[in-house]
Amino acid sequence: MARTSARLPKGTRITDFISLGVIAKMFPVKVINEILHETDKQSVRQRNLPAHVVVYYVISLALYMSSSCREVLRCLLEGVKWLAGDSTNVRVTGRAGISQARARLGQEPMKRLHDRIVIPIATTETKGAWYQSWHLVSIDGSTLDVADTKENVEYFDRPVSSRGESAFPQLRMVSLVENGTHVLFGTRMGSYRNCSEQVLAKEVICNLTKGMLCMADRNFFSYEMWNNAAATGADLLWRAKTNLILPCIKRFDDGSYLSKIYPSAKDRRHDDNGVLVRVIEYKLKGVPHSEPLYRLLTTIIDPKQAPANELAALYHDRWEIESAFDELKTHLRGAKIVLRSKRPELVCQEFWGFMLAYFAIRGVMHEAAVKENVDPDVLSFVHTVRVIRRKLPLFVAFPPSKHSGLA
Repeated sequence: MARTSARLPKGTRITDFISLGVIAKMFPVKVINEILHETDKQSVRQRNLPAHVVVYYVISLALYMSSSCREVLRCLLEGVKWLAGDSTNVRVTGRAGISQARARLGQEPMKRLHDRIVIPIATTETKGAWYQSWHLVSIDGSTLDVADTKENVEYFDRPVSSRGESAFPQLRMVSLVENGTHVLFGTRMGSYRNCSEQVLAKEVICNLTKGMLCMADRNFFSYEMWNNAAATGADLLWRAKTNLILPCIKRFDDGSYLSKIYPSAKDRRHDDNGVLVRVIEYKLKGVPHSEPLYRLLTTIIDPKQAPANELAALYHDRWEIESAFDELKTHLRGAKIVLRSKRPELVCQEFWGFMLAYFAIRGVMHEAAVKENVDPDVLSFVHTVRVIRRKLPLFVAFPPSKHSGLA
């Protein structure tokens, strides 16, 4: 869809709107230059838009989806003298120049910056991030509409339903979310046509670590996926389909029971390659539209460590990731707005810019929540986005090279 406005409000200044300081504080110039060197994307000659400026520009685009590419660049460059020094000679170029600069950069530096910087940020003081000693995370997938061009349709494809094709091609993404902060990390994306959520999840689960408790919906469960996730050292609390055969080996006092999962029916018959799991089954009485039975599997075998009723209640925190996707797609991107890039490579680049911008916003919210000793969930994401766009000149006063985070 077209941008809803071509220009930012009259009188916009860098200290009023583009919070380049927030972005640069989360993504220091030094780290960006290292990644540009690793990917051989650093500027080899003086250009109107040096590569490190384009990185910040792509992130800034995510904050201003309703404004034109050139208008976002105009505001961004007002802060470049602070960011890169008075000697930097940059000017507002036209649409062709912007497109060429983004094409030179490509998506790989943005993806590497994401993978290096975007990690869980919760501390022991972060409310809602922990269950006992476990660090709570969830995994899920979503989609984003992209511009309706021939190249994007060929690469990403459109969803098809009984009512026909979708109006726009879509990309598919799978992420882990840190439940307490809504930080989306370990994200992987691909075309709607060629990448299922299960395929992308195989790459995402590599970001699990010991001490985490990962929750997932039933669509992610398989023998292989379960074992791969458990091999990271993280504990799991995944929902399983009710038709999965789970013989009761031992019943615990809390109602849960010990069982095994197998790679095939043949293995089950011969009791080969079985993996021990603990099964928790429950119903939600009096809850409208609830399903007849919920069945959870966990690697936490000892009920004394995590009673069944506590894990059953905890599992529904998995919906934190749905809230995070809503923030990303509705409040940051904007309702009924698609990614603006016309070519697949630049769509991917823009996507990583979106994920980086979302991380910066959530980082600001987490810092504020810890300082005020409140759960980050009580803070308004929409309000924070507006603050970052308009009311954070303080951050501009601090050179980003002196800060690796928001502390």
